[in-house]
Amino acid sequence: MDKNEMYRYPVALTIAGSDSGGGAGIQADIKTFSSLGVFGASAITAITAQNTQGVRGIQAISPEILRGQIEAILEDFIVDAVKIGMLHNKDAVKVVSETLPSFRRTSIILDPVMISTSGSKLLEDDAIRTIMDELFPKATLLTPNIPETEYLSGIKINNEADILCAARKLQEKGCNAILIKGGHIPGVETVDRLFINENNPICLASPTVETFNTHGTGCTLSSAIAAYMALGHSLVEAVRLAKEYMNNALVHGANVCMGKGHGPVNHFFSPSALHKIRWNHE
Repeated sequence: MDKNEMYRYPVALTIAGSDSGGGAGIQADIKTFSSLGVFGASAITAITAQNTQGVRGIQAISPEILRGQIEAILEDFIVDAVKIGMLHNKDAVKVVSETLPSFRRTSIILDPVMISTSGSKLLEDDAIRTIMDELFPKATLLTPNIPETEYLSGIKINNEADILCAARKLQEKGCNAILIKGGHIPGVETVDRLFINENNPICLASPTVETFNTHGTGCTLSSAIAAYMALGHSLVEAVRLAKEYMNNALVHGANVCMGKGHGPVNHFFSPSALHKIRWNHE
């Protein structure tokens, strides 16, 4: 076969926890990658016992196995984007931080998962400071929601001026770009704000979807951004496309009853076949 005619699939790697209920974490990430035509690989940081009603237990994966998963992917695939989700403890953060320099010219989307949709705490306290110190400067984009932004910045958010102040505070901590999600702010529109360098924020608005099915929305949005960046889109365009995908997934899953708590979004409302890109064999 002529090597000039060889292709490969764009690859996105998710480093996150497993959700036994299938609506968030690794499962939501892989579903999102697949729906957008990107090949998904995974490194599991922790196993959770959870469903739509809450998290019943968390078992961290050993640092050795986590490192082994990441290194196995690195040795065999060209990784175009990385999405980092739940890092349950300091050991997991350290492993991820030490392996990230190997992902040269790869987009790194960091979703600082702290609390699940049902209100369960997902991080040990010492992991948060390590994430801020070691991962913020290495990430292409940070994607906190309002409560996460408040915690990380130390600023209580009551209005748009507070969001701007919190974003600048996070940028001082080393973030290259920040997408502050507005889903926790009531209103007819959900407004996410993208901060890049010292520029004014780019406001991305969409109609608020009335639904109880919001489990895994943060995981889904961040993995959609990673998928679009793996497909070659710029950061701004990837965020725009991901927000559109997220809104459609909410709309198409709004009238579905799955479980007794916060159900999942509809990741597969309009799935794409795996994209093919030319393989550089050098």
